Amino acid sequence: QVQLVESGGGLVQAGGSLRLSCAASGRTFSSYAMGWFRQAPGKEREFVAAISWSGAATYYADSVKGRFTISRDNAKNTVYLQVNSLKPEDTAVYYCASYYSGSYYNTDAYDYWGQGTQVTVSS
Repeated sequence: QVQLVESGGGLVQAGGSLRLSCAASGRTFSSYAMGWFRQAPGKEREFVAAISWSGAATYYADSVKGRFTISRDNAKNTVYLQVNSLKPEDTAVYYCASYYSGSYYNTDAYDYWGQGTQVTVSS
């Protein structure tokens, strides 16, 4: 079993920044790739970013590339998502997830999920 707890969300103006954190416990954290997804009201959950077990490889959705940065600190069992130049369309609940198998871009490739943290960007 693995437990994931997100934090760092909040209300910001367009153009602002936040750093989201995902604290993990249970499984050996450094053995797993991790991802961030987001879900807006009435929309399907969508891929945002992923990072390999070592942190050497990263993947981003086209909509966030150049603005968001995923990173990890295995010594702290924590994954981060730095979100910059925020737009109103970035408003969503952001979820951290532990990768299991399959495409990094698909929700069904991840077997454990956190409860999410709300990011709201005002226009």
